[in-house]
Amino acid sequence: MSISKFSPTLARLATASAALLAPVVAFAQDAATTAAPAAAAAPVPDKGDTAFMFISTLLVLFMILPGLALFYGGLVRAKNMLSVLMQCTMVAAVMMLIWVIYGYSFAFGGSESAYWGGTAKMFLAGITKDSTAATFSQGVVIPEYIFAMFQMTFAAITPALIVGAFAERIKFSAVVLFCALWATFVYFPIAHMVWDANGLLFKMGALDFAGGTVVHINAGVAGLIGAIMVGKRTGFGKDMMAPHSMTLTMVGASMLWFGWFGFNAGSNLEASGGAMLATVNTFVATAAAVVSWAVVETLTRGKASMLGGASGMVAGLVAITPAAGIVGPMGAIIMGLIVSPLCYFFVSVVKNKFGYDDTADVFGVHGIGGMFGAIGTGIFASASLGGVGYAEGVTMGGQVMTQITAIAITIVWSGIGSAILYKVVDVIVGLRVPVESEREGLDLATHGEAAYHS
Repeated sequence: MSISKFSPTLARLATASAALLAPVVAFAQDAATTAAPAAAAAPVPDKGDTAFMFISTLLVLFMILPGLALFYGGLVRAKNMLSVLMQCTMVAAVMMLIWVIYGYSFAFGGSESAYWGGTAKMFLAGITKDSTAATFSQGVVIPEYIFAMFQMTFAAITPALIVGAFAERIKFSAVVLFCALWATFVYFPIAHMVWDANGLLFKMGALDFAGGTVVHINAGVAGLIGAIMVGKRTGFGKDMMAPHSMTLTMVGASMLWFGWFGFNAGSNLEASGGAMLATVNTFVATAAAVVSWAVVETLTRGKASMLGGASGMVAGLVAITPAAGIVGPMGAIIMGLIVSPLCYFFVSVVKNKFGYDDTADVFGVHGIGGMFGAIGTGIFASASLGGVGYAEGVTMGGQVMTQITAIAITIVWSGIGSAILYKVVDVIVGLRVPVESEREGLDLATHGEAAYHS
């Protein structure tokens, strides 16, 4: 029998089958189309970025312990060395616990509020080994755990910076209580305002790559208020209060510079060219500031000191922090050259003029350096000056005004908040140790041990 006899029948069957299968095919095509965006919406963290952020986080921890602790420890008298080390250590430890309990949520909890992140991520709720945090590149993410830990080190070092302003005369309990309250009511809101997409200053367009406002202006202003409200050290202006170990101060400052690469480059959140730009700027701005401070001291005092070298090192690091991934290397050098004379003027002239006792010049270096850095970021971000350029429609003048506004808001928030919290702490536990304890030294009076034994 010829197969041609069945051809019309087979053709009709094929047509009917195609009609029946058409909805199935269409559904499969729709499902594939829907699945494609879903797959694109769930990018996988790159192992290189994750490793980079892990190292950056450890570098910032190294800045605190032992870096900042040794830097401040060398600047005080020998009888108060261990008290400063213990204050930095305890503040960092307490902040780490507060951060995972509610700090991360208050800063980055996903709230649409302009001032705080809400409570959704308290106790790190909803964060798993598979959850991710966005970076500055479309479709690039990192594990949320490492983002939270990186930001935790910032939250730990910022209140620890304040310790240097009232060192050698404050109660240990007052330091810990104040820093815990200050982080809650001052640091977390400012961090949200500046770095969260819903934050007040973020929406204004304020530029702060790694913490000029959030860390340095914030801590510098709190330090100034603390130095005034806690009061001068007993014998200030009469007794010898020179740093007991410039060797340790130099070691601590060098550790800060080393760790600061994690601070600045890590703020890029991924191992890309932006992180390398921040790295270059962290090198050259700091180097320029060291040279600049030495030149200023030579011209004004006839000699360049190691204390000045260490101070210039920190001033340069502070100034470049908000600008690290935004300005070009030549702009970074200019910022480093300018910041040291400015900070030197405040620590050698303004402080003496007004008579406040800022033990480690927290305001003169961090506060003033941070303010200059924030304004300098607005200037040197210009593409014509080697920076990455402004957002569409933004001019240099407009960006500088935005930066000044951000500085003013930070000063007011930190200044008023800090003053209230110092008063609260004074009522609860008292701020100052007894005069007898201060004369004996806080190492023995508060901690029952001595840094050195003859």
